[in-house]
Amino acid sequence: MFDVRFFVEAFVTMFVIMDPPGVIPLFLAYTGGRTPVERRRIAWQAAVTAFCLIVVFAVFGQAILRYLHVEVAAMQIAGGLLLLLVALELLRGTTEPQAGSVKSNVNVALVPLGTPLLAGPGAIVATIVFAQQAETVNGGILALGLAIASVHVVLWLFMRFSVSIIRVIKENGVELVTRIAGLLLAALAVQLIITAIRALVAEA
Repeated sequence: MFDVRFFVEAFVTMFVIMDPPGVIPLFLAYTGGRTPVERRRIAWQAAVTAFCLIVVFAVFGQAILRYLHVEVAAMQIAGGLLLLLVALELLRGTTEPQAGSVKSNVNVALVPLGTPLLAGPGAIVATIVFAQQAETVNGGILALGLAIASVHVVLWLFMRFSVSIIRVIKENGVELVTRIAGLLLAALAVQLIITAIRALVAEA
C-alpha cells in the first residue's frame, strides 16, 4: 500500500507544473507542418524523454544535493521561488515559443518539448523535493513513482490527441485552464516556502 494523500499531492503538483492542457498549443506550434504519423511519434518521444529525465533526478537528485551540501529546506525554498516564477508565466501567458525558434530539421521531441518544456527546472525541482519527502512517508516511493508515471501518461494523451482536444475546447479553453493552473501552482509554491521556513524555525 502507499499513501494516497502523498500520491495526490505529487500528481497534482506535477500536473500543474507540466500543464498538459497548456502543452497543446506549444506542441502544435512545434509540430506545424508535420504529418499525423510524425506528430504521434513526436508525442510519445517527448513524453518518454521527459519521463526519463524526471526519473533520473528522482533517483540521483538527492545524491547531488548531498554532494553540494544543500539542505532540504533550502531546496524547498529555492524550488518554491522557481515554481512561483513558472506560475507567473502561466498567469501572464508568456510561455509561447519565440518566433523563428522552430526548426524543421531538429527532433523537437527531445528539445524543446522533452526538455525544457516538459521536464523543465520547475518539474525537476519538484521531483527532487518529493523524492526527499517520499523517504519519510509510508509507501512514499511507490506513490511518487505512480504519480510521475501517471502525469507522463496524461501528457502523452494530451499531445497525442492535441488536434482533437483543441477543436473541442478551443484556444480560449486552453487559456482558461492554463490560468487556473498558474493560480494553483502559485499557491503550491507559496506553501512550499512556508513549510520550509517553519522547518528552519523549528530547528533553530
